[in-house]
Amino acid sequence: MTTTAELLKGAAELFPDEVVTQAHVRHLDLPQDAGRFALITLDNGLDHTKPTTFGPASLANLNAAIDQVEKEAADGEITGVGITGKPFIFAVGADLKGVELLKRHEDALAIGKGGHDVFKRLSTLAVPTFAYYNGAAMGGGVEVGLHCAYRTVSAALPAFSLPEVFLGLVPGWGGCTLLPNLIGADRAVSVIIENSLNQNKQLKGKQVYELGIADALFEGADFLEQSLIWTASVLKGEIEIARPEIDRGDAWHEAVVRGRAIADGKVHGAAPAAYRALEIIDAARNGDLARGYEAEEKALADLIMGGELRSGIYAFNLVQKRAKRPAGAPDKSLARPVSKVGVVGAGLMASQLALLFARRLEVPVVLTDIDQERVDKGVGYVHDEIDKLLLKGRINQDKANRLKAAVTGSLDKAAAFGDADFVIEAVFEEMGVKQQVFAEVEAVVPEHAILATNTSSLSVSEMASKLKHPERVVGFHFFNPVAILPLLEIVRGEKTDDASLATAFGVAKKLKKTAVLVKDAPAFVVNRILTRFMGEIQNVIDEGTPVDVAERAVEPLGLPMSPLVLLELVGPAIGLHVSETLHGAFPDRFTVSENLKRVVEAGKRGFYVYDSGKPELDPEVAALLQQGGTVLTEEQVRDRVLDAVAQEIGLMLDEGVVAEAQDIDLCLITGAGWPFHLGGLTPYLDREGVSERVNGKRFLAPGVASVPA
Repeated sequence: MTTTAELLKGAAELFPDEVVTQAHVRHLDLPQDAGRFALITLDNGLDHTKPTTFGPASLANLNAAIDQVEKEAADGEITGVGITGKPFIFAVGADLKGVELLKRHEDALAIGKGGHDVFKRLSTLAVPTFAYYNGAAMGGGVEVGLHCAYRTVSAALPAFSLPEVFLGLVPGWGGCTLLPNLIGADRAVSVIIENSLNQNKQLKGKQVYELGIADALFEGADFLEQSLIWTASVLKGEIEIARPEIDRGDAWHEAVVRGRAIADGKVHGAAPAAYRALEIIDAARNGDLARGYEAEEKALADLIMGGELRSGIYAFNLVQKRAKRPAGAPDKSLARPVSKVGVVGAGLMASQLALLFARRLEVPVVLTDIDQERVDKGVGYVHDEIDKLLLKGRINQDKANRLKAAVTGSLDKAAAFGDADFVIEAVFEEMGVKQQVFAEVEAVVPEHAILATNTSSLSVSEMASKLKHPERVVGFHFFNPVAILPLLEIVRGEKTDDASLATAFGVAKKLKKTAVLVKDAPAFVVNRILTRFMGEIQNVIDEGTPVDVAERAVEPLGLPMSPLVLLELVGPAIGLHVSETLHGAFPDRFTVSENLKRVVEAGKRGFYVYDSGKPELDPEVAALLQQGGTVLTEEQVRDRVLDAVAQEIGLMLDEGVVAEAQDIDLCLITGAGWPFHLGGLTPYLDREGVSERVNGKRFLAPGVASVPA
C-alpha cells in the first residue's frame, strides 16, 4: 500500500515550480505550568505579499512535522500541539499553479487523498491540537484548522473563506464534511456555497468566531500570546468549550435545499461545483467522516479534470496576474504626475468619478457644468457619499473633512482647470457636444494636461480631431457602478502619444482599476460584445420567439443577470443609442430593434414589472411589441446568440481591438461581471465547440483554460 510520504513524493514531481511551505516545529513552556507545547508554524520564507500555499512538497513538510510531534506526544514529552502561520498569513490553500498542470484523473485523486492523509493526522494525536488563525486563511488553510480540536482567530484577520466553489472546486480536504458537523449545515452552506458564489465574499475574524468556527477571539497585537494563555487554561480544564448540538433532522435538509436554490439562482445548473459540494454536505449528516473524505476526493478529482475549474483558474490568473501587467501599456516612467483633476459635467456618472478620484488620488477635484444648480447637486452628491462612508466607519472624521474640502465646483472652466493635470469629461454621449467641450477645455488647461473621455462607444480619434494637441486625448471608459466594477478600458486614439497613455495607466493604477488597452474601435470591448449579444436576443424576440423563451435560452451560461434585466440596468435609451452607433459602423451585423425604439419612445425603463417580487413582462410593453411568426426553441436561440458573439470576438481580434483573447475575457469578468466558471467567455466558446464552428479555430491554445493534452 502506498504511504502518504510516497504519494506526496510522486505528486511533487508533477509540480516542478511549487513555492514550498516549511512547517517549523518549536517548543515552548505554556503559562500556568500547563506543560511543554509544540508549535508548528507554516512559512514559505516570503513576505505577506506571497501567501503560504499547500502543494505536494509543502504537505510532505507538514507531514514530517506531524511525524515529529506525534512521537513526542506518544512519549509524553508534550501536552499539546498548535499550528499557526507567518505574519499576516495563516495559509491560503492548495497551490493552483500545480493543479492546472495535471493531466490524469489518478493524479488529481492523489491531491485530494494527500491533503486528507496529512490533515486528519492532527485529529488523531495523543494530545489536544489547536489552530491559531493569525492571518488570511482560505481553502486548505481553513481546512487544516478544522482537523484540530480547538481554534482561535485574530480580530485583525482580514479574509477567511472556503472559495473553492467560486473557482470550480469543492472544499476537498475536509471542508464539506467537517464544517457542517462543527457549525451546522445552514451556516456551512452560507460559507461554502453562498459566500463563494457572491464573488468569493470573505469573512472577518469576528464573523469567524460568531459563526462558531473559532472557539475564541483575540486582538491582533498580542494574538499568539493570548491564544497560548487560553490554550493553557483549556489544557488545565479551567476553560471548557461548549459547542451547540447540531440539528441533523429537517434543518439539515432545509439547509441543503437552500443551498440548491442559491446555486440555481447564480449558475442555473451550468457549473457543477456547487451541486457536488451540496451532495457531500447532504451525505455528511450522519457524521461519517471517512465516507465524507472519500466523496470529497472523488469530487475534487472529477472537477480538476473538468472545464469549469480550468476556466476558473484561468479567470483567477487573469484577474490576479494579467490585470497587474496590462498588455501594450507604455513604459510607466513616461507617466506624468497628477496633482489636480477636473471633471466636466456634474451628473451621476461625473459625480461618481469625482468621488473616486478624490478618494484614491487624494488630490483636489473640481466639477463644472452649465449652471450652478447642477454643480451644487454634483458636489452635494459627493459630500453625501463621503458622509455615508463616515457613518459606516470606512473613513474617520479627519479623512471625511479632507475629502469634502478636496471636491469643489465651479462654472468657470478657466479658473477650475487652469492648473489641472488631468481633465475627464462625462457629458452627453453625442460627438458634437464632446468636441465642443474638449475645445473649451483645451483653451484653458496647461500644455501637459491629459484630456480624457468617458465615452462608451464614440471614436476618441474623431473627438480629438479638431484640437491643436490631439496627442493628449485618451479614452478612459469606466463601468457603472464605478465604485464596484473594476474595469477601465483605456483607449488609444490615432494621435495619442506614449506619455499621455502612460499617465492614463498610472492614474488607473492609483484608482485601483483593472486597465485594459483598447484600440479606438466602435464601442471598444464590453459594449460591443454585449450589444451583439443583446442584439441577437432582441432579434429573435422581434422575429417571434416569446420573451421568456429568449431569456431562458442563455440561463445555462450562469450570467449575473438575464439580458433584459441587464438592459433595464443599463437603460433602454442607452442600449438603443449604442446599438445605433454600432449599426452605423457595422450595419450587416448590428441591428436597431424597432420594438426597443417603441419601448424607449414610450418612456419605459425596462421590459419588466416586479409586482409579485419576480420579474414579469410589463403588459404595457407586451402591447408595444410587434413580433413576426418565427418561433425558436431555447437551444436554437442559444446557438444563435453564441455564434454571433463568437463571430464578433473573432473579428475584434482580427482588427486588433485588444492584444489577445485573454483581454476580452478580462474585460467581461471585470466590466460585466461574467462568471469565473466560464473563464469570461472564450474558454466556454472553445469548450462548447462554438469557436471552431464559427471561426474554424479555437480562441485559446489547448491547455489554456482546459486540461492539457
